[in-house]
Amino acid sequence: MALKCGIVGLPNVGKSTLFNCLSNAKAQSANYPFCTIEPNIGTISVPDQRIVKLEELVKPERVVPNTIEIVDIAGLVKGASKGEGLGNKFLANIRETDAIIHVLRCFDNDNIVHVDGSIDPVRDKEIIDVELQLKDIESIEKRLNSLSRIVKSGDKDAIKEHEIANKILSVLQSGKSVRSIEFDELEEKIVKNMELITSKPVMYLCNVDEGSVINGNNYVEEVKKSVSNEEAEVLIIGAGIEADIMELDTYDERNMFLNELGLEEPGVNRLIRSAYKLLNLDTYFTAGDKEVRAWTIRKGITAPEAAGVIHTDFEKGFIRAEVIKYNDFVHYGSEIAVKDAGKFRIEGKDYIVEDGDIMHFRFNV
Repeated sequence: MALKCGIVGLPNVGKSTLFNCLSNAKAQSANYPFCTIEPNIGTISVPDQRIVKLEELVKPERVVPNTIEIVDIAGLVKGASKGEGLGNKFLANIRETDAIIHVLRCFDNDNIVHVDGSIDPVRDKEIIDVELQLKDIESIEKRLNSLSRIVKSGDKDAIKEHEIANKILSVLQSGKSVRSIEFDELEEKIVKNMELITSKPVMYLCNVDEGSVINGNNYVEEVKKSVSNEEAEVLIIGAGIEADIMELDTYDERNMFLNELGLEEPGVNRLIRSAYKLLNLDTYFTAGDKEVRAWTIRKGITAPEAAGVIHTDFEKGFIRAEVIKYNDFVHYGSEIAVKDAGKFRIEGKDYIVEDGDIMHFRFNV
């Protein structure tokens, strides 16, 4: 399941530095706008202590963790919706992502220029919000124009989509994003097909200086206040510090550095887990002598759908799922011990997979 989070923000807010830390890639990072022109894509592992524990217990030949693709997208400027700067390229790239990590500069540093000449993360956020909303308005207006001809014929599907599009247009014109609108299940499907940028879930990442990585600062508080009605997560991270951590050679050196800063783990670990949550994902595991593997699934899917993530034949020929709860496996220490304790479960086609389930599928093609 190739899911992507796009890292967005104005130029020079720390996007590429952050991307380098996330992916261990070496995206160019420089002190001038539009340093990132083509989007850099990195595949990153999702930190999960459960797969570490399963490795200890099962001792497989190999371990395969969950992954997410992170896309570092060129910095956007005012007027991007009309093609200013790298606007058209930016907007095309962001449309291809599943969720948005919006990086905001929340630190002072006279040596790093700001594209607008001063530090104001709330203003920066609003610049990008407006540009994305304007692009969505353009898309909706084109769609309404196309639908208007079909609506006249009495097509029920077109009438419904036309109604939803008008509702969306009104919200966008009021300065709000599509994700602020509540849709029912049918409307959600229609809206998804519209591929609107501001319908994507978003997380705000406050890039701070070393002294603010634990408690934040006034800039962070301003950001939190400005997004309080969005139900969006606000994370604090010091991209420069994360870069320093990545330069250290050993685990012990990194741990010592984190302890000196009062941090339990690198900020990028929290970010990756939050990105996974932002995409509304769960994990199930398969565990055997050959391999312990984490599988990415959407929340709320059935056992046959989960089997289909491994191979479509598993879903087509699904017979049953053998399920062990992660906590039971850890408590009893092995599959045999779980069975002896009566905790081994057989589930059918209607079973909704839960996060952390250890599963084996029986199927017939």
